Amino acid sequence: MEQHKVYRLLVINPGSTSTKIAIYDNERPIFEDTLRHDVSELNKYRSVMDQYHFRKEIILETLNQEGINLQKLDAVVGRGGVLRPIPGGTYVVNEEMLRDLRSGRFGEHASNLGAIIANEIAQQLNIPAFIVDPVVVDELDPVARISGVPEIPRRSIFHALNQKAVARRYAKKQGKKYEEMRLIVSHMGGGITVGAHRYGRVVDVNNGLHGDGPFSPERAGTVPAGDLVGLSFSGQYFSGEILKKLVGRGGMVAYLGTNDARKVEEMIAAGDKKAKLVYEAMAYQVAKEIGSCAAVLEGDVDAIILTGGLAYGEQFVEMIKKRVEWIAPVEVMAGENELQALAEGGLRVLRGEEEAKTYPTEQTGAQEVENILKGVTTSG
Repeated sequence: MEQHKVYRLLVINPGSTSTKIAIYDNERPIFEDTLRHDVSELNKYRSVMDQYHFRKEIILETLNQEGINLQKLDAVVGRGGVLRPIPGGTYVVNEEMLRDLRSGRFGEHASNLGAIIANEIAQQLNIPAFIVDPVVVDELDPVARISGVPEIPRRSIFHALNQKAVARRYAKKQGKKYEEMRLIVSHMGGGITVGAHRYGRVVDVNNGLHGDGPFSPERAGTVPAGDLVGLSFSGQYFSGEILKKLVGRGGMVAYLGTNDARKVEEMIAAGDKKAKLVYEAMAYQVAKEIGSCAAVLEGDVDAIILTGGLAYGEQFVEMIKKRVEWIAPVEVMAGENELQALAEGGLRVLRGEEEAKTYPTEQTGAQEVENILKGVTTSG
């Protein structure tokens, strides 16, 4: 590894109606932009995957207008999409990954375009393309996968990119490696996920997408299962409407009509008792989930990290801290800088600090547990 070498990276993070891009010289961003896409323009395409050429050309045009010399790039890093469950880390984009993303085999999402666009640009420049810690990172302990209903195993879907990024930054601040620490990380945004990080692996975490853990500004979290079944078969709602109640129109927005925590704090300041109760209940549920992770880590916790957009809310943070700071010191690392996290993942590989992983892994932890439950034995 060359000392003091400056690596230049192009980072690409596609969202539903925008694409965020940045150029990094090591950890320093020298250019950032959010490319907004008009919905009427996107509607011309039958699927998200059909948008890749349109989005790639806008990225290249923007970089050209800014006078960015692509020949000076050392790597391109894209946001990881919906892939098969894999351990955390930085992955080289390969053909199998591209096939899974193009087919939408595991789910269709705008983030699937990240690796595809990164790979196309990188190939032209003969440099590597990477993805880092996609939402499907799965490092659960076997016992964490058992739900109580054999047909419904617990799944790992969470804010892996930001959770692992802030955990690494915190460890570095303490003069340690992420792999040496036992941490609880609570990402609090439109969805809320709380992970138990044990020596570099997220051994338990709530599925923040499909109804598990604390309710959030837009998601219902864990709800009474029997009552949910009754509501689903009441004849009042279609299945899509029930799903919307769980994801998108659940949680805080269902009670208060807004998913904006700043507006809720204004409501509370104006004396709205309902807003105060719901806001405190959301903090209460986050604290309960942190307590659960403390049990997972057997009470041996180096720190609790609060991150994501809601961590900017001092009132919200204080309501959580008063319930959990007896467990371990609480560190607030507000916001979610996904572009920086992607750049850091690419840099770790370029600097030789971490070996790039190959997609896919031979057998996931979920498959191992499934084999155990079915009584299937495997060699080795």
